[in-house]
Amino acid sequence: MSVQEINKHAILPPIISRSDREFLESMQRYITAETERVGCNEEGPADEYYIIYRNVFDKVIDYVTAYKPILTSIKKEYDAFIESLKKGQRTIFCLQGKLKMWAAEPTTLVYYRKRIIQLKSKMRLIENNSSKILLQINKMKQLRAEYDTKEVKYCTSSKNPSKPIPGMTLQESVNLDALTKYLEHLEDKYAEMIQIKLKKYVPVQRKADLDEEMLEMLKRRDAAENLNKELQFRHQRLQIISYALSSWVKSDMSSSFQDYVEQIQKIKNMHGEQNITEELVEDDPGKTKEAEIVLDYIERINELISHGDYEKAAYFAANSPKGILRNTGTMNKFKDVGKIRGKPFPLLLFFEAVFSTSHAFKHPIDAELTLEGIKCGLSEKRLDLVIHWVTQQKLTLSEEVGDVICDYGERDTYNNAKCQALAQNIYSECGSNKKVLLCLCKQGQIHGAMEYIQQFKDITSDDLMQLIKLCPQSELIQCLTKEWNGKPPSLSFGLAILYLFSIDMKNVGMKLLQEVNKEGKSAVEYIMANDPFCSLEGWQKMANICLQNGFDKLSHDIISILRSQAGVTEISEEDDTVNLMDHVFW
Repeated sequence: MSVQEINKHAILPPIISRSDREFLESMQRYITAETERVGCNEEGPADEYYIIYRNVFDKVIDYVTAYKPILTSIKKEYDAFIESLKKGQRTIFCLQGKLKMWAAEPTTLVYYRKRIIQLKSKMRLIENNSSKILLQINKMKQLRAEYDTKEVKYCTSSKNPSKPIPGMTLQESVNLDALTKYLEHLEDKYAEMIQIKLKKYVPVQRKADLDEEMLEMLKRRDAAENLNKELQFRHQRLQIISYALSSWVKSDMSSSFQDYVEQIQKIKNMHGEQNITEELVEDDPGKTKEAEIVLDYIERINELISHGDYEKAAYFAANSPKGILRNTGTMNKFKDVGKIRGKPFPLLLFFEAVFSTSHAFKHPIDAELTLEGIKCGLSEKRLDLVIHWVTQQKLTLSEEVGDVICDYGERDTYNNAKCQALAQNIYSECGSNKKVLLCLCKQGQIHGAMEYIQQFKDITSDDLMQLIKLCPQSELIQCLTKEWNGKPPSLSFGLAILYLFSIDMKNVGMKLLQEVNKEGKSAVEYIMANDPFCSLEGWQKMANICLQNGFDKLSHDIISILRSQAGVTEISEEDDTVNLMDHVFW
């Protein structure tokens, strides 16, 4: 057998191994399934086809290890070529938009000029009307000046008897009974006017008499004051002599009464006459002994604390008369004791006693003591006690109290909802609307927060931006950027997304973009149409952000919506409120 015959019979189809066959079949199934899933037809979009076959090529390269370098270099060249094609398409797309914009410039210029002519004509009308009104005002001023300078003389003039009587018909004017009745009415009216004149107007002579009476009363007042001072001085001297006499009688009377009086006088000069006088003329015995009572209570509470009877000392301080021991000084004494193993915290006992007896006093517990009590209760993890104090007792609540409770809720996640609700009530009582809104959002009450925003008009867009920064919830941002109960959105969607990306809260912004991307181009167009606060540059930044983060379709939708609005609309002459830039689209 010749060599040619051997070679002829040696040419056989390549034998594919079982693993290769399974790999090829799996690739074919992957291509079919992916094309059906993305909805590609025979003339399907190039991007989807390119992504599918690129993934298949990567799997083939990984499978065929022997040819991996050469296949990788081939894939790299193809990718570079495809990327250059895409870049060229984007460039062409941008140039088409610019070309369309340049083509619309002449028409826009024509409408600008037409609008200028309209405005100039209206300005001329307004100037003419203003000049007419100014002439009328000047004429009225001149007439008023003439009327003021002219001397008005009141003189009685006889009325023409031939004219009809005002308020009466012709038949009544010839009827005797009607005329009699009308005369009585005029007489009553005349008497009423006389009474009004006597009440409203007083003769000048009466004013002079009143001035003289007032001067006489002032003189009598001055004389009475001088007499009162003299009597007070005599009374003080008598009080000093009486005090000296009683003290001299109680003493051993070794010295003469005159020497004893001189000694009292020296003490008075040393300590001041005012203090001695106040002690002598004091009528209320309770006030004279108030200092002694305070000293007795302080000594008693110090004695109880030194003996370790802290509970009794706490209730002793809480029930002190006029609340003389319900202050920070007493609190510091209990705080200095510290914690004792096996016994209740003395400072907490003090606050329990003080707060539980707060209704027995006229004034509530002051803000400083309230804040320290809340801090003490939370430090001992007695949230139930703090809730009871805030809701049932007579305290002075402040924003600092609400902040302390919120901070505790952030640390204790189990009781965070209770803390937020309690802090919300405190902030509401203090009038801190922004913090009330934040508490509602942290509790998940988004609808309640929206109703609160609609109720209070002093909440600005900057406050809402700060709110989404502190509470970045997708539901909250969606409610803020959509209509609520027929009212316009409280916040711009575009500005909110740009703000989130600017403060490194990219994840929240990505979630919002994903939800908008799912709803389609119509939803994007609706958002852009109802967002008057985001400018052209803002939407262009939005499109760039979408493109950088993989939302190519959303980016193209935004740009196409912007470019689809290229053109102009005519402004009617009757519409004076139209913005000059409303008819210019990008």
